[in-house]
Amino acid sequence: MPLAPGMSLVTGATGFVGAAVARALLAQRGQTVRVLARPHSDRRNLAGLDVEVAEGALEDADSLAAAVAGCRYLFHVAADYRLWVPDPAAMFRANVDGTRALMQAALAAGVERIVYTSSVATLGLVADGEADETTPSAYGAMIGPYKQSKFAAEEAVKVLVAERGLPAVIVNPSTPVGPRDVKPTPTGRLIVEAARGRMPGYVDTGLNIVHVDDVAAGELLAAEHGAIGERYILGGGNLSLAEILGEVARLTGRRPPLFKIPYAAILPIAAGAEWMARATGREPFTTLDGVRMSRKKMYFSSAKAMRALGYRPGPARGAIADAVAWFGSNGYLG
Repeated sequence: MPLAPGMSLVTGATGFVGAAVARALLAQRGQTVRVLARPHSDRRNLAGLDVEVAEGALEDADSLAAAVAGCRYLFHVAADYRLWVPDPAAMFRANVDGTRALMQAALAAGVERIVYTSSVATLGLVADGEADETTPSAYGAMIGPYKQSKFAAEEAVKVLVAERGLPAVIVNPSTPVGPRDVKPTPTGRLIVEAARGRMPGYVDTGLNIVHVDDVAAGELLAAEHGAIGERYILGGGNLSLAEILGEVARLTGRRPPLFKIPYAAILPIAAGAEWMARATGREPFTTLDGVRMSRKKMYFSSAKAMRALGYRPGPARGAIADAVAWFGSNGYLG
């Protein structure tokens, strides 16, 4: 059953996952969509979409109140998602303070149902296995400002659910890939570099890969069927990095990665990349936090979402194929 007719506010709709959520909502009869966008944001992902644009930002509380006014649903997807930032405080202002302010604005506006997009970054990991929503995690175990800020934001949502009755469901997407990754995301950049033949080696890690459109479908299922205060992993398939890069190589007719890079060898490379980033202001191609995270395979189970929401993700390799095809047709592969 689709959502009941109404207006939804989607934050982050100029970005990768948010744009997919907006498109999924527009595909349902009776849904109207408003999106929150910064005044000078890149709006390529909104081209051709019948949406109302509310200009504002997570750091601007007045703009949030105006954006949620009259909305039945809120899909909060926006986040500052970078594995390296020159000013971590700015990331916390957007991801934590901005999330709290938006949730408070939604409470004041009487929004009926909220889906807060967290991340599997907030979850613990299982050695040689799959983590789920019950795997223990703690703020002190979060590596880097992005994970720390998402953990703190998710906790802020839980507090508002418990103390003020916030009608929020939490979803934890794994690693989305697919079309319209315009920025692109860190994983999208990895696919682009591999497709261009610039990834001769790999580190011994792994990711849970999911199609971005499956995540969007899962968000709508969470709005319809999710239990208030519960969280649901929206993942796909677990693949080693060697398998991911090998699949990209197969799709592009390139040679797969030839050798495994030792963890100790890549640390100084990441340190040098961050030093250059501080000097130039450009985001590094690899980061110390990213290398530290790669020491464990980030594998997850979506069994709870499949059981409780009816979530049905497609194969991870199909998601990679769609990503490669989109990057190729949009000039990212040179």
